[in-house]
Amino acid sequence: MKANEFRKKDGEALEAELMELTKERFNLRMQNGSGQLTTPHRLRDVNRDIARVKTILNERKRADAK
Repeated sequence: MKANEFRKKDGEALEAELMELTKERFNLRMQNGSGQLTTPHRLRDVNRDIARVKTILNERKRADAK
């Protein structure tokens, strides 16, 4: 998902998205560890999406603090 799509969501939706992505990353890591991961690029994509969501949440927190 692109950053613009994440920016359109509110804070609660972003928190829910972050939890969902974190669970997906865990499942992908377990599949990778057991040798059952069929799409290794998905792990990288999920990690980048998590970073995007965290960045947007931190930007919003910093904007509210000013």
